[in-house]
Parts: sequence; structure tokens; C-alpha cells
Amino acid sequence: MTVSIRSFAKINLGLRIGARRHDGFHDLLTVYQTIGLHDVIRLSAGRGRGVEIRCEDPRVPRDNSNTCFRVVEMAMQTLHAKGLITIEIEKRLPVQGGLGGASSNAAAALLGLEQLLKKSLPAAERLRIAADVGSDLPLFLVGGTVLGVGRGEQVYPLEDLPAMACVVVTPELGVSTPKAFAEWDRSGGTGAGELTLPAPSDRMNELGRGLSAWLGTSSSGAPFRRGRREIPLLELVRAGIKNDFEQVVFPEYPELSEVKNALVRAGAEYASLSGSGSALYGLFASKEAARAGVAKLQKQGWSARATVTLTRREYWKKFLVSSF
Repeated sequence: MTVSIRSFAKINLGLRIGARRHDGFHDLLTVYQTIGLHDVIRLSAGRGRGVEIRCEDPRVPRDNSNTCFRVVEMAMQTLHAKGLITIEIEKRLPVQGGLGGASSNAAAALLGLEQLLKKSLPAAERLRIAADVGSDLPLFLVGGTVLGVGRGEQVYPLEDLPAMACVVVTPELGVSTPKAFAEWDRSGGTGAGELTLPAPSDRMNELGRGLSAWLGTSSSGAPFRRGRREIPLLELVRAGIKNDFEQVVFPEYPELSEVKNALVRAGAEYASLSGSGSALYGLFASKEAARAGVAKLQKQGWSARATVTLTRREYWKKFLVSSF
């Protein structure tokens, strides 16, 4: 039997970096949003023991440093299951792209394992395993629009928003998230051309106030319902959200700043780095505008793809490819 799972990407609608914690991580505040771009994860069980990773992309590790390997190994122990689990990863998302590819792969492998073995983990145990393996892995066990706090692993589902057209640009370079955090710490959280910056707690409070206002405000009196003045996602990004990583990543990789500007010139209502990059995204008013934007960007030599944001309902509706 083989189970195939779509492993969807995410973007970050704003990301604030807080203080460095005692465990070496940083406090974060972000809104995750799943989108339609995806890898495909295929799982099968056979005789033997352990986990085997297969992937044609040489950048994907095949040992226990792979997030899929670790999450399946932990789940097998928890489920008291035996056998050799083979995981085939069909990569369509960039490696080190800021789209959550490795974490999404692991979440898909975890969900696929349950389908394969016809055994289910308790929801709390599933989230515990996910958080132990990666900070942004739990968001893929929720899907849709998700508030992330702590080091990003504490996730809270927000009410579904209408789907919105999105264009993702994936430059060939990769950005290391640990190095980006290290540069943030080294620079004291100041970007090129900025002499001062409010304290981390002040900046996180600022984003928190913007999110609270967005969550609680609509002309109809009910968040995310009909009657809002404009597209809810655009209301969110106009609440003053920013991605702090841009301050340290753009000076190191000027090409990425160029991509952000190119997205805006191509018609994006809002453009931002996703995570620590290197992928950037733009939100567009319509699918037609997104397709026109892709054509402009590709003409300039950028690798651009049109997609849509996924509501939680659509996320779970589409994740299972096949089981046979």
C-alpha cells in the first residue's frame, strides 16, 4: 500500500522577532498562511525496520537529520508500530526558501503514516511530536490562517479568510535561517540605514495591537464576515505588519530586495519576504492580475509562479492525493 500526501507551502503575513530565549531560540509573533504550492510525499510500508528516505534532489538529507525521518521515527515508537517505512519526497518547493518545505514535508509524512498504518495519534500527541521536530511544523497540522507565537510552534487557528491570488518568486539562492537569526543578534536588530529600533517587546506589542485591531474590526461587526471594506488579507497586511528578517537579509542579499520591488511593480497589492527567505510573495487583487504579474516577472528573468491562499477547509480537502 502507498499513501500520497500533498505537502503545502506557507507564507508569513508579518513576522516579529523578540528576545533570545534561554533555550537559544527567539520569541516570535507571526501569522502563517498556507498556499497552494506543494511537494508530494509518498509513504509505503515493508518488511524490516526503520525509515528510508528517497529523493532525487541532492540537497535533501536522507539520514536522521531529515525532518520526515525524525517525525516518522517518533510516531512509530509512540504507536508501537513495526516495519520499514519508505518515504519518497517529490520536491517542487525550494530548499531553504522560507516556504516551510521541510516542516510541511514532515507534517505530511506524519499524517500519511497514520493513513498508511490505519492508526491515529491523539491530537495533543501529534502536536507534541511536531513541535519537538520543528518550530513551524505544527502550523501544517492546522492549515489555513494560523497565529504563531512562542518560537513559532504555539499555533492558534484563525477563522478562515477568503482565498486570495498570490505570486511566489523563488530565487536560486538559499538563505539559512540560523544564520539570519545570528545576523539579527549581531546587528542588534538594526537594518541597513536604520540607526535605532524600538525594543523587541515594543515591536511585538505593536504588531499585536495591529493584529487585535484587525481581528476585532469589521463594518458588519463580525470578523471575516461579509461587509468588510476590502479583502480581509489586505486589511491585515495594511495593519502595519512587517517581516523583521528583511532588515538583515536584504542587505546581505540585495537581489531579494530587487524581487520585492519587482513584485510591487508587477501589480502586487503587498509584497514581503516569507520567513527568512529566499522566497518572496505578492498578494494580488485577482487571479488575472496574478497571471499578468507572473508574465511580467518571468520576462524580467525571475522564477515566478501564481497560486492562491488556502483556507483550512481547502487545505484538508486537498492534502490526500491517493491511497492504493
